[in-house]
Order: sequence, then structure tokens, then C-alpha cells
Amino acid sequence: MRHLLNTLYVTTQQSYLAREGETVVMRVGGETRFRVPVHNLGGIVCFGLVSCSPQLMRLCAERQVAVSFLSEYGRFWARVEGRLPGNVLLRREQYRRADHEQKSAEIARQVVLAKIANCRTVLLRAMRDHPERVNATEVQNAADRMGFLLNSLREKVLLDEIRGIEGEAAHRYFNVFDHLITSQKEDFFFKSRSRRPPMDNMNSLLSFLYTILAHDAASALVSVGLDPAVGFLHADRPGRPGLALDLMEELRPFLVDRLALSLVNRQQVKGGGFVKSESGGIIMSDEVRKEVLTAYQKRKQEEITHPFTGEKIAVGLTAFVQAMLLARHLRGDLDAYPPFIWK
Repeated sequence: MRHLLNTLYVTTQQSYLAREGETVVMRVGGETRFRVPVHNLGGIVCFGLVSCSPQLMRLCAERQVAVSFLSEYGRFWARVEGRLPGNVLLRREQYRRADHEQKSAEIARQVVLAKIANCRTVLLRAMRDHPERVNATEVQNAADRMGFLLNSLREKVLLDEIRGIEGEAAHRYFNVFDHLITSQKEDFFFKSRSRRPPMDNMNSLLSFLYTILAHDAASALVSVGLDPAVGFLHADRPGRPGLALDLMEELRPFLVDRLALSLVNRQQVKGGGFVKSESGGIIMSDEVRKEVLTAYQKRKQEEITHPFTGEKIAVGLTAFVQAMLLARHLRGDLDAYPPFIWK
């Protein structure tokens, strides 16, 4: 099993990343602030005005350490990575499946089934953990409807029908998401999902974490030889990592939504750390961003028992294990793709 490596998040503006032998060095104004051996890293994520030397990018490409560049507030810009590893026959099979609607639907159905099941678990756990604070009637109704949608996926359905079921489930889930926020209600509320730009504090927090998860999902797929751009649930679109978004669907409730709710309900982040930009969108302060990244790293280090393999793994390896299982399915080693269902 692969070991969980650290992700280096660089948020200090005007910083410069360089190479010294096999080490990544961060400098600000010519002064060295930080250094870490490249073999300890699984990825580097740069926010805002952060630059990298060509020598460092070459080192990272050779060591399969992806370098992602995001805006200061978490919007994806670009990604630098080395040669795609793995067998070309695996990617050819991925492309063939993606071009075949019925075979795409088989994988997409598993992904959506896991997404709905995991979202439903978030709702049920909220009622269990905060029975006196949550509107139990509305949340239970949403959970019941999502249970019905789960049953509708037990039979083979067309790809467009799967997308329709996923859309309804997402609507039901986010329609009651505000009830799961039990603290700081004046600063953190949720009326609907808004992305570009996020229009409230909770959407800003979710969007930021989803962007980080997208980096992890794409890195996991590349590491097993799959092309993160060609998905089964998400149709091809230039510049969109369709397969990474597919993988995210089943992991978002477990990895991001619960963490975001915990950060707010435990008051680890405060409303004062969010400000409105000139475009009207909400952005996070440096302090909040660092707090969120620290919490995300700690979450990734926790251990769970994987529901399919039965092995104990770090939470941060979940995306890698799912990517590996998908690759095994595409190779013919597994009859079906076993999605991640959190219990």
C-alpha cells in the first residue's frame, strides 16, 4: 500500500520555490523560510503570487510530484506534472469505456450511488449528533427521498437518467444543508450552492476545500496511470478534469462537507475571516485559509477501515485506493467498480 505523503501548501505571497539538490526550498525576499526533501511530498499547491524555478519543476516532474497553481482564494489556474505513468493499454481502455454510453453508465451509476449514500449519511449523522438543533422533519424527509433515489439505481439505467438522479439528490441534499449548520448562524448560512464566485461564507469554504480535493483526486488518478480529464459521469469538456470530478463525487460528503461543518460548528473558523471582493464574491483571509488547510491535513492523517479492501488506511489515501480500484476494474481484474461508501 502506498504511504501517505504530505502536500505542501504555499500561501505566502511573493514567495519563490527553488531546488537545492533533492530539496524544495521556499524563499521570501531572498531569505530561506522553509525546506523539505522532495521524497516527503505528494504534491505542491501554490496560492496567488508564488513562483517556481524551472529546475524545481523538473525535479517535481521526475518524482511525480504535481505542482498546482491556484488564485490566492482557491480558484484553479494550472497544473504542472511529469510523464503520465502506467500502461497505455489501461488508458486506451478508459477512453473506449468513456466513448461507450452503456459502459460509462455502469461506472457512473456506482459513483452516483456512493455519492447519494454518503450524502445521506451526512444528514443522518447530523440528526444523531445534534437532535435538538436540527430540523429533524425536513432533514429526515430529504434522507428518505435520497433513500428512494438509491433504490432506483439498483437497476441498470441510462446515463442521462443517472445524471438526472444525481441532480435531484444534490438538490435535496443542499436544500437542507443549512439545517446542519448549528453555530454562528448569522455569519454562516446556506441558501443554495454558488460557485464562481461563491456568494456567502459557507459556499466560499466549501469551494476552497473542493478545489483542494480536486488536486488530490487528479494526483491519485495520474499515479495509477489514468487520465484525469476523461470521465464517465462528467462529459468531456476542454480544461475540465472529468474523471477527477467523478472521483470527487463519492468523496466530497466524507472528506469535505463534514469537515466544513465541523470547522463552523466548533467555531474553528469565524465569520470575520471572510470578506466580500469587488466582484461580489466572498473570499477567505490568509489566517482562515491556513486554519482550513491545517484542519484538512489533520483530517487526511486520520485512519479508517476501507469498506471494500478491509485494510486500515489514512483518510488521505482514500482517493488513491479508489483510483487503484477503478484501474483494476478497467483492466478486468474486478467485475465492477467498487465505490467508496462511508458508514
